[in-house]
Amino acid sequence: MKIIQGKTKDILQKALGLRYEVFVKEQNVPVGIERDSCDKTATHVIVIDNDTGECIGCGRLVIKDGIAKIGRVAVKKSFREKGYGRGICLELIKIARESDINDIRLNSQLEVAGFYKKLGFKEYGDIFIEANMKHVAMKL
Repeated sequence: MKIIQGKTKDILQKALGLRYEVFVKEQNVPVGIERDSCDKTATHVIVIDNDTGECIGCGRLVIKDGIAKIGRVAVKKSFREKGYGRGICLELIKIARESDINDIRLNSQLEVAGFYKKLGFKEYGDIFIEANMKHVAMKL
C-alpha cells in the first residue's frame, strides 16, 4: 500500500474514479452531489495497491476559515475493513495539524459513525439527511 497526497490532476482523477464507483454506483449518490467545487482546492489522499497499481482508497481535506473538513472518504469494496480507511483519515488529520489547524470536522454517514469514533471524533448536532442517507456531524 502506498498513500499519496496532493492537489495534482492525476491524484484528483484517481480519487474521482473511485468515488464514482463507491458513492454513485454503489450508494446511488447523484453525481451532482458527489462532486463539488471543493475538489479543485482540496488536498486529496489516495491509496494505491502495490500489486495492481489501482486506487483502492481516497479522501480529501478542505481547509476554510480555520476549520479542516475531512470528506469523501471511500475504500474499494473488496479492500474494506483492512485499515485503509483509518490510514486515509490519519493522513488527512496529519495534514490538517501540519497546517496548524486543530478544528477538524466531518459529516459521517450514520451507519459508519462508529468508525470515526474510534479515531477520536465525537458527534454533535442533530442527525440530518444528505444524498438520501442519514448523516451526523462529527468533530475531533
